[in-house]
Amino acid sequence: MKHLPIAASVGAALLALTAPQAMAHHAFQAEFDGNAPVKLQGVVTKVEWINPHAWVHMTVTTNGAPQEWMVEGGTPNTLLRSGVTRDSLKPGTSIIVFGYRAKDSRCMPACKANGRDVTFLDGRKVFMGSSGTGAPKDNADPNEH
Repeated sequence: MKHLPIAASVGAALLALTAPQAMAHHAFQAEFDGNAPVKLQGVVTKVEWINPHAWVHMTVTTNGAPQEWMVEGGTPNTLLRSGVTRDSLKPGTSIIVFGYRAKDSRCMPACKANGRDVTFLDGRKVFMGSSGTGAPKDNADPNEH
């Protein structure tokens, strides 16, 4: 029984180390609205190749005014498997993204969306989301059944 405090301390330390990672990954419904589809056409300004989700920053011109958007994709590995690479998604690339708008529509510092697919100007269309997050099944994910 004298080992119980040590085991509890080790368990608490492990939980503390993994908690930020677990909290960083969220379900689709926590942040995005499956009833608010959005189609964004614009120019890539930056891509953050980070886990658990890559972010594509883009400028979209709406009614003559530029608007900054942050589009959440799957993991960098998911994007690479779909055919999206650092070379295909560089700043200055014109793209069309279909996805779902964030529940928080304040657009500060930028509007946010969860991207389901990206279409390049050459007509190539690839899935950019991540399976199993609770996003609406819209046949964008080739793994959906």
